Amino acid sequence: MADLGPLSEVLCVRGDAFVMSSATGDIVPGGDQGFYDRDTRFLNRLELLVDGRPPIHLAAVSTGGDSALFHGCLPPDRPGQIDPTVSVLRRRIVNGGLSDEVVFRNASARPVTLDVTVRVGTDFAYVQEVKHGKVLPQSPPSTSDASVRLHRRDGDEWTRVAMTDGRAEDDLLRTTVTLPGRGESVVLLEAEASSTHHGTETRTPRVRAPGGSGVASRATTRTTVDCSDGRLRRLVDRALRDLASLDQRDPESPGDRYAAAGSPWFLTLFGRDALWTAFMALPFDPDLARGTLHVLARRQGREEDPVSEEQPGKILHEVRYGALSSRGDLPDRYYGSVDATPLFVVLAHEAWRWGMPEEDVAALLPHVEAALGWMREFGDVDGDGFLEYARHDGAGNGLSNQGWKDSGDGVRFADGTIARAPIALAEVQGYAYAAAMRGAELLDHTGRPGGDGWRRWAAEVQRRFREEFWVEDALGPYPAIALDEHNRPVDGPASNMGHLLMTGLLDGAETARVAERLVHPSLASGWGLRTLATTSGGFNPLSYHCGTVWPHDTAIAAWGLARSGRGAEALTLIGGLVGAAPWFDYRFPELFAGFAADDTVTPVPYPAACRPQAWAAASALLVLRALLVVEADVPHGALTLRPLSPLPCERIALTGLRVAGGTVDVTVDAGAVAVQVHDAGVKVAIEAQR
Repeated sequence: MADLGPLSEVLCVRGDAFVMSSATGDIVPGGDQGFYDRDTRFLNRLELLVDGRPPIHLAAVSTGGDSALFHGCLPPDRPGQIDPTVSVLRRRIVNGGLSDEVVFRNASARPVTLDVTVRVGTDFAYVQEVKHGKVLPQSPPSTSDASVRLHRRDGDEWTRVAMTDGRAEDDLLRTTVTLPGRGESVVLLEAEASSTHHGTETRTPRVRAPGGSGVASRATTRTTVDCSDGRLRRLVDRALRDLASLDQRDPESPGDRYAAAGSPWFLTLFGRDALWTAFMALPFDPDLARGTLHVLARRQGREEDPVSEEQPGKILHEVRYGALSSRGDLPDRYYGSVDATPLFVVLAHEAWRWGMPEEDVAALLPHVEAALGWMREFGDVDGDGFLEYARHDGAGNGLSNQGWKDSGDGVRFADGTIARAPIALAEVQGYAYAAAMRGAELLDHTGRPGGDGWRRWAAEVQRRFREEFWVEDALGPYPAIALDEHNRPVDGPASNMGHLLMTGLLDGAETARVAERLVHPSLASGWGLRTLATTSGGFNPLSYHCGTVWPHDTAIAAWGLARSGRGAEALTLIGGLVGAAPWFDYRFPELFAGFAADDTVTPVPYPAACRPQAWAAASALLVLRALLVVEADVPHGALTLRPLSPLPCERIALTGLRVAGGTVDVTVDAGAVAVQVHDAGVKVAIEAQR
């Protein structure tokens, strides 16, 4: 079983920069291909010609999140000759800049001389202009003896392209390559870019393409997985590589890391996405959680601004960079998210439980208190006791829906009618409950007052949720996706209820009802969990938020099921995701279509899905954690394992799980569990599934 087809486009991404090219390695104008950095397209043309013609394309392969190989050859140059004698290997790496190492190899005994040219160009489009298909004029080139420089007409952005021994001629770089008989020659093609944002210039480094492939994560390479089901091992390995390629550092504090949301459209800081990604990856890379918390705390809301929807204590939704970010739909620092703020508190507590140093806990605690304060002072828009959202009048193009399903039609009644704001989402009430309970524990731990008050607040949310959110249809009771502007339950059965399972909001009987609904064929497609049930009037298997399958959404539900003792239902969802993985070459996309597995041979891609995407990649790590149900309580010196039984594979061996500055190795083999602790300071309890 392989990927869904030959590569038509190849994406290489690292940090702020990415390159989307054709399968030949060329960047071809007229679409979304290009070399991008910090939300600006610096090249929309990079075409290699040899003797006036493009090489014959043979194959393309992604060798890592930030690297790729492109194989080609030149047509025979002698009459009657059938076999090509000159091959072309293009090695690409993106690491701030773009570098292509082009290797020409001559298999014949006679020398060959080649005229190698590269044509370059750019429109300096902002990434959202590209996404929406806006056509912009090309920027005129300027040349030096060895490079082509392109400069944006109305700003300070520029890009420079150079080639080994190259001669610049307008928008062309040209060099002559002589290949000895049975020999080879290498041409290095490099691009660098400079952008200015709020008066600060950011210049990408020029990098040289290595002979090897790919990039290893700074932290996650310490953890390895071996499994008798090779799909799970390959899925986790690819997830770690993709997260490494999406790794970004805070320009205000380079020691703090976070995961960009996804490429190509969301290669920037998204509060919700970064928090969920860090939560899922926490046992593999705790420094990512620590860094994410500090990055978001640094940008936590301080004042009320109706345009950006900033409020004191609020965690931002997204940041956009580049001099052209003002052309986008949203402010370059936008706060329109109802769930990022409680999720910030949840991650801070979870990171503390996994051993985040006390100095980080102390530094973050004022921000935790401010986030809790936002829930009480600003999060309840209409005073009904629930967190909800309504776009501010001055927010212009701000998001009309501000949960994770943030498309305009993402919240629907069972008849398909779209709900109107203010909207109180079901899962957000669960996050708020969890934030209040977890925040109370952090306050107690640090000797600060207020813990009991937040526990009372959480109990009131739980009571009112039970009274107002539960609805019933022919399949029985279930939580509505939301309450609308009139506090009516929005009764479209949706995957949102799956998020409640990890929050503690539901009791045992309610958990059982949600578990049964999640694995019913109306929601469970066989490849994963649909965002909206097939019984809903708004269902569309190709709707962004109303019928597709999102791997992170499925993994969150599976994690909640597993830790709630609903192992059979968890395995149903996990089995679907793992079964889908080979069809996507073990790189989960942002989402895919919600067609039933019984009706399709393969999972069906969704057009324009981000890939790699941070929480899609991290979902593989949460799946592994759900299979073992591993939970830490470092402040009390404990680590608990409750492996699902029976596991869907004979053996899982996890080496280097990161706990409190040490590591833990776990092996489950034919039901027997073995654990080794290395400097983690915890005692491991192995429990049976409830």
